[in-house]
Amino acid sequence: MDVQSYMHGIGRAARAASREMARAESRAKDTALLAIAEAIERDAAKLIAANAEDVAAARAKGLEPAMLDRLTLGPKGVQAMAEGARQVAALTDPIGEITDLRYRPSGIQVGRMRVPLGVIGIIYEARPNVTVDAAILCLKSGNAAILRGGSEAIRANQAIAACVHEGLRTAGLPHTAVQVLETTDRAAVGELITMKDYVDVIVPRGGKGLIERISADARIPVLKHLDGICHVYIDDRADLVKAIRVADNAKTQRYGTCNTMETLLVHADIAAQVLPPLAKIFADKGVELRGCERARAVVPMHVATEEDWATEYLAPILAVRIVDDLDQAMDHIAAYGSLHTDAIITEDYTRARRFLREVDASSVMVNASTRFADGFEYGLGAEIGISTDKLHARGPVGLEGLTSMKYVVLGDGHVRS
Repeated sequence: MDVQSYMHGIGRAARAASREMARAESRAKDTALLAIAEAIERDAAKLIAANAEDVAAARAKGLEPAMLDRLTLGPKGVQAMAEGARQVAALTDPIGEITDLRYRPSGIQVGRMRVPLGVIGIIYEARPNVTVDAAILCLKSGNAAILRGGSEAIRANQAIAACVHEGLRTAGLPHTAVQVLETTDRAAVGELITMKDYVDVIVPRGGKGLIERISADARIPVLKHLDGICHVYIDDRADLVKAIRVADNAKTQRYGTCNTMETLLVHADIAAQVLPPLAKIFADKGVELRGCERARAVVPMHVATEEDWATEYLAPILAVRIVDDLDQAMDHIAAYGSLHTDAIITEDYTRARRFLREVDASSVMVNASTRFADGFEYGLGAEIGISTDKLHARGPVGLEGLTSMKYVVLGDGHVRS
């Protein structure tokens, strides 16, 4: 295959489709989304079988457990994909919305209209559900999408793509509005991230190495987060029952996700009350603890190194540090956090407000598990990724994150004097 010619053909088709999608009626887009959901449910067994082949091949190649976890698709995951399509269909179409329309002294009216970004390239590893999430969000927001999944998920991604194309055809929309690359050649990625004539935004989803490489080489704007070093701080004014439940869930509900807690910070005054029961819970679930000297004096655990504070484990490993107060906890987060998600457990309203205001992260939480940092849980229907950048979009990127605003001016023969 001539990868360059193939990719430029994909790009031209996507650019043409993006113009059709930008003017598509909400009813047509919603019809496509509901048809996609029905096709996914109907073909659930086929999708799971294709994924099982991917998982078997990945396991034979020795892929690490965290990657296998993200790759695996079961009945619950298939149903979540269908439900995500229905949720996005139920959301208000943002395209064409005009806001802040105001008269100016000259008599003209000036406002802002929400419009699609155009063509979005998504590069991702392992997770086949990203194929659906990216497709449905780009579809509803009037964009065209070029999807390059990892070679380890090629069978499931192609099976899911067939469901997406069926939905687009049902609604009379161009099937080229969502294109899943059929090649696993890495050269395709190099072409995709430099095709600035055809692609408007790149969204990489995967390991830190992949995202750093894409960010360094892309000639197109990138929406990204590098890693998820998420913290939970248990304050001395926390309800300890809540604290234990939240900390347990934040770490053990799932290990291989970017919103999983990687460092637990505990106020010194309640460490002796909260750490022993938590340590037992974690030990029973096979979680290895690595703690500072003060934490090890309360509960036996491995020695935490400087590297542990800055590591996204994506595994049953947790770093634990005892701090003197809220300020020291926030200083630690500022030094080692990745701007992803951080939570405080406290019943003190003032401290909660300070934490919300002062912690620099794309999601900041009070008395809730970091595992909620997810587009589906936020009511976005799905997410195309999580952005820890501060420009354009931040946090889970849903429909609005895939749009831009342009100024519109309404006049009646007005001229400038």
